[in-house]
Amino acid sequence: MSSLVAHTTIDAHDAYALSEFWKRVLGYVDLDGDPNLPGHEECMIRDPETGHRLLFIEVPDDKVVKNRLHLDLRPRDVGREAEVERLLALGAMVVADRRVDGGAGWFTLADPEGNEFCVLRSQDELDAAGVAQP
Repeated sequence: MSSLVAHTTIDAHDAYALSEFWKRVLGYVDLDGDPNLPGHEECMIRDPETGHRLLFIEVPDDKVVKNRLHLDLRPRDVGREAEVERLLALGAMVVADRRVDGGAGWFTLADPEGNEFCVLRSQDELDAAGVAQP
């Protein structure tokens, strides 16, 4: 027996604003027939290709420590540095630069509410470096 991940939930102070940020980051969309609107306490978005869903739900608690679970993003159409610049323009903040000599490593960023996520090298960058990734 096993379970299926129905969606990934992210706590937020403003579910709508955070869902809008992540829609731009990931290219996700609102659910058909269930658009997210300002003031909604729960906002779900989905990947139009895979169907993966993220649910943003309003909670009164402040984020106070490092996330125990986070997303690792691999840019689709640009390199890691260009994607980091795009995300910063959308409102992300740099938490740490974990790049190392030779191009390996990642950037740790935070969304507008402080939730950390990482930006890895693109598949094209990995291929050019001869690095196999699962």
